[in-house]
Amino acid sequence: MNSVITSIKESPMQQIHHPLLRHHNVQLSIKRDDLYHPLIQGNKWRKLKYNLAAFQASECRQLLTFGGPFSNHLYATAAAGKLFGLSTIGIVRGPELDMHNPTLRFAHACGMKLVAVTRKDYRLRQQKDYLNELKQHFGNVYILPEGGTNHAALRGVAELAQTLPEHDYLVCATGSGGTLAGLCAGHTQRKVLGIAVLKNADYLNHEISQLTSTHHCDWQLMQHFHDGGYGRFSDKQWRFCQDFRATYQVPLEPIYTGKMMYALWQLIAQGYFPPGSRIIAVHTGGLQGLNGLRYRGLLKAT
Repeated sequence: MNSVITSIKESPMQQIHHPLLRHHNVQLSIKRDDLYHPLIQGNKWRKLKYNLAAFQASECRQLLTFGGPFSNHLYATAAAGKLFGLSTIGIVRGPELDMHNPTLRFAHACGMKLVAVTRKDYRLRQQKDYLNELKQHFGNVYILPEGGTNHAALRGVAELAQTLPEHDYLVCATGSGGTLAGLCAGHTQRKVLGIAVLKNADYLNHEISQLTSTHHCDWQLMQHFHDGGYGRFSDKQWRFCQDFRATYQVPLEPIYTGKMMYALWQLIAQGYFPPGSRIIAVHTGGLQGLNGLRYRGLLKAT
């Protein structure tokens, strides 16, 4: 496993040129973590890296984790299981498994054991008693939280921050808060901005504060760019994603990174960043989600 990990090269930086950026005298670069690995891309690989090492070093025989039916995390964990020859279990928010769903179909093909649970049971996924029940049922399992966020994950994301050139602002999409917290763990420069991709995300301030309690970092969670809530997006945002891909050859999905880039574009247009600012946006991958959106008929061509 270590040889495979070391063979995965660092992702590139891509500078963006646009009249809007020139007008406001700001520089924008994208950390292309979507190119980090063809299957385990973006923040999911960063979060999995040291968790996989901890799992292999443990006496556990299977890795168990959680996700919705179109989860990037389940997809990446299943791919990692296949790549490294690890036994994986996915607890899926159900109540049933739709094996025509491209995410679940891929996870199953990778050898992940998929177990659907009711939404009521799924809400227990952080409770100690429920986790103990899962251990009793499945045996000696290494439990990885939904989204892959824990302290081992922060170590992997911190490495990303430590690879970056000088900058003033670091921007990422924020769902569970793990990526933002990890960037803070490895960040030694100016400000980290998280673009919340879900409504009513104020509780994430507490979650992130807990994860970053030992790190000194200037960070802010911006909560007004969710575009309708998690999994929702406007036609205007999707057109932005398509135009951005056509212009810069940077693919975006409208749930995470597309929402972040659209928000960032609005902030630049509003003059949020002082003249001379150097901004780095982190592309956290998640492009497999496009197949799920197409499957559900939620994407419109322009």
